[in-house]
Amino acid sequence: MKYLKNTTEFYIEEPTVLSLGKFDGIHRGHELLMEHLASKKEAGLAAVIFTFNIPPRKSVEQVEAKVLTTNEEKMHIFEQIGIDYLVECPFTREIMCMEPEDFIAKIVHQLHVKCFVVGSDFHFGHNRRGDYHMLKDLSDKYGYEVLVIDKMQEDKRDISSTFVREEIAKGNIEKANHLLGYHYFVTGEILHGKHLGSTKLGIPTINQIPPEEKLLPESGVYVTEVRLGDRSCRGVTNVGVKPTIEGKNPVGVETHLLDFVGDLYGKVVTVEFLTRIREERKFSSIEALKEEMQNNIAYARAWFEKNES
Repeated sequence: MKYLKNTTEFYIEEPTVLSLGKFDGIHRGHELLMEHLASKKEAGLAAVIFTFNIPPRKSVEQVEAKVLTTNEEKMHIFEQIGIDYLVECPFTREIMCMEPEDFIAKIVHQLHVKCFVVGSDFHFGHNRRGDYHMLKDLSDKYGYEVLVIDKMQEDKRDISSTFVREEIAKGNIEKANHLLGYHYFVTGEILHGKHLGSTKLGIPTINQIPPEEKLLPESGVYVTEVRLGDRSCRGVTNVGVKPTIEGKNPVGVETHLLDFVGDLYGKVVTVEFLTRIREERKFSSIEALKEEMQNNIAYARAWFEKNES
């Protein structure tokens, strides 16, 4: 996959099928879009995703927007799906203020678009004035086809990034995973912590500090699966600030790997969240925390045995 970013002067020579959007999470609501892109790809068009390098809402409304997938995580998912080009356009003031028809003219010319695949709620251009009706009205003028895909629903509600985000924030990770179509994950480098897990608790852990913009699950303890390249192992993960440990601790992701021996410092791993065990809480002593961690490990082992049998 080719990754075009950091410029508004992107260009693709071959004819393309293109879908535009934030694609935060790349959830089940995006499945039909991806299927139509794949179908047009089989017909000879290069599959293109067009998105922005930051959530537009953050620029337009000055709202601090947490994301389900960082730009780097998004890149890896699209590569696995089979997208040929990922265009990550800077959300400049020029782009933000561009009239809808001018925006479409630019996209069609620079990306050689022969087909747009968009959702029924698709909007574009200054003040979001453009929609799929306008896109269709301009199709003869600019020589492209438009495929409009209805929203997929769950519980009589559109599957959307907002829906997924709400469930993750509430700790309903299994529901969120169902909406996503895969396990919600955090990817990051393993950092040196205070080594309390291996020294005081006798339960070694790996530590990650995710990017600031990444939405973390509700603070608590989760059953997880940890992936390092093609290798994977089971884990128990705490999300939060470790309130039993003295001092001010940053919000982080700390994982104990079940039946693992090795050094992962400096490696990049992906922690996938499977189910929530309990909320994060402060214990009366390190010994009480240690006992609870052993209980969490036993819970995780039983969960894996039940769900993989």
